[in-house]
Amino acid sequence: MNTRPIRESSNPNPALNASFSHSGEGKLWLTGAGKRTKSLVFCGDALSLTGAAVYEAPRVLKVQDIIVKVIASQIRKGNVVEVNDQLYVVLKAESFFPGKGTPTTQIDMRRLSDGVKTVQRYRTTEQVERAFIETKEHNYLYEDAHGYAFMNNESYEQVTVPADVIGDQSIYLAENMPCQISLYNGVPVGIELPARVVLEVTETEPVTKGQTASSSYKPATLSNGARTTVPPHISAGTRVVIMTEDGSYVERAKD
Repeated sequence: MNTRPIRESSNPNPALNASFSHSGEGKLWLTGAGKRTKSLVFCGDALSLTGAAVYEAPRVLKVQDIIVKVIASQIRKGNVVEVNDQLYVVLKAESFFPGKGTPTTQIDMRRLSDGVKTVQRYRTTEQVERAFIETKEHNYLYEDAHGYAFMNNESYEQVTVPADVIGDQSIYLAENMPCQISLYNGVPVGIELPARVVLEVTETEPVTKGQTASSSYKPATLSNGARTTVPPHISAGTRVVIMTEDGSYVERAKD
């Protein structure tokens, strides 16, 4: 594995060991007490790091975030981005491709430090700094008045994800569903559901003789209550594959 040089913003000591691999350029943050305290810039395919800055206040430092540059159109709900040295969780990201003019991506986000919401608009090819923060697999347990409860598969600790973090995808949650939850200082800020789920069509227009898969899609209600559109040859009782990101139909389930 090739290791390229890095530039450090402060002198190291052997109190911290960390390593990761990444293709491209970016910054590695070391943080303490929830604040950014050190930044390193790396380039190349891989980086191995030993060292942590010395600070007056005694506290344990840890690798909190890896920051890499991506184009705006690659940003998705639940990602964490850096804007003006502040971290924001993405609540919604939508790209627009007008017939004339410049394609743009609009990102609705919430600042992690104080919860303030804001909207930023970028050119779709404009670079945005995305933070890869701590992500762990959890299984979905139940919903209550505080949000959605999940259990860590390794420690068995439970966390509650607020409704606005999950958003409209909550309708696709099922008991014991494995999800990737992004944590910032132990607080859930993002969640990634399985990309696809299999659900049964409970209501839709009956199949009409002569209709083909190439005909216009028709409305349908799924077993979890979600609404989508399906090809005309799909009838009630059929199990179908659905994308959790936007609720779109993919194909008839093969099981």
